[in-house]
Amino acid sequence: MKKILVLEDEANIRSFVVINLNRAGYETIEAGTGEEALEQLRLNPDVRVALLDIMLPDMDGFEVCRRIRAGNSKIGIIMLTARTQEMDKVTGFMTGADDYVTKPFSPAELTARIDALYRRIGGDMMDDGEIQQPPFVLNTRKRTLEKNGQRIKLTQVEYSIMRVFMENPGKALSREEILDRVWGRDYFGELKIVDVNIRRLRLKIEDNVQNPVYITTVWGYGYKWGF
Repeated sequence: MKKILVLEDEANIRSFVVINLNRAGYETIEAGTGEEALEQLRLNPDVRVALLDIMLPDMDGFEVCRRIRAGNSKIGIIMLTARTQEMDKVTGFMTGADDYVTKPFSPAELTARIDALYRRIGGDMMDDGEIQQPPFVLNTRKRTLEKNGQRIKLTQVEYSIMRVFMENPGKALSREEILDRVWGRDYFGELKIVDVNIRRLRLKIEDNVQNPVYITTVWGYGYKWGF
């Protein structure tokens, strides 16, 4: 059964989420604080998706996300919060989150977001090949990226973006096309998620983030893998 961690300090909201996820076929692990969530992940290494509330009694959800990402680039992370400010969304993505759901939400929307993320991290596109575009090597079996022989730690969303780019060298890709290929046509979220993840990816692969040469911007349209 697909296993998901639900971190929410309000018991009634957590129960509501858990009931609906169980009905959708997920096995849920519950936590009410950040420390409890981190401990549950240590005890349950097979958790594939973490749903993190931001407002918590100890550390906030952003810090939980940072600590998870420090040791695990494979798990999918969705931030769950009542906040609607643009900066909170950007902060969530830059700390390593893959998606962002704002309260109030419908069970159908939340389940659809989780289903879509689960598909993206599930390795459906795995094969035995490599894509070599020096100085980069993308291993499509292990879902890893190396630059000049050094492994670059990527989230599964970042890996998917890199694969789209490296399969289309020199082609200008619109934001809408990247969103469809990486997040899926049934994604409910905003187009802004593409820009934030590109910004995060550039921090990892570019020699000079202020003057990117690998992922270049096509103004008013999207991005291009600069080969």
